[in-house]
Amino acid sequence: MANRNVIDRLHSLKAELNRHNYLYFVADSPEIGDAEYDALLRELRGIEEEHPELVTPDSPTQRVGAEPAEGFTEVQHPRPMLSLPNAFDDKEFLAWNERVAGLLERDDFDLVCELKYDGLAVALT
Repeated sequence: MANRNVIDRLHSLKAELNRHNYLYFVADSPEIGDAEYDALLRELRGIEEEHPELVTPDSPTQRVGAEPAEGFTEVQHPRPMLSLPNAFDDKEFLAWNERVAGLLERDDFDLVCELKYDGLAVALT
């Protein structure tokens, strides 16, 4: 069971990340850079991995971004967009590669690497 300091830090991280999600995705006025945001999210993930009993559906680790802007409808993509998660080192990249191989049910697939541009993900048909 997590001690009070861990629980307090978890609640603090959730509140801070939810605030930054709102500023970035809704208000379009981020206050911190991507690296700082990613570090906060990684810290929260680490706490939740060590204490899975603390994971809740409203955690920033359990969803992406904020609520969709008004006027957008939900669509089903014909194929999953598998390249969205971040990988900051070899271990994370290999874990991502293993997850994709499992989803594809094969491990011999082509990769294309390119610079990451934040702020938009789009699948064009």
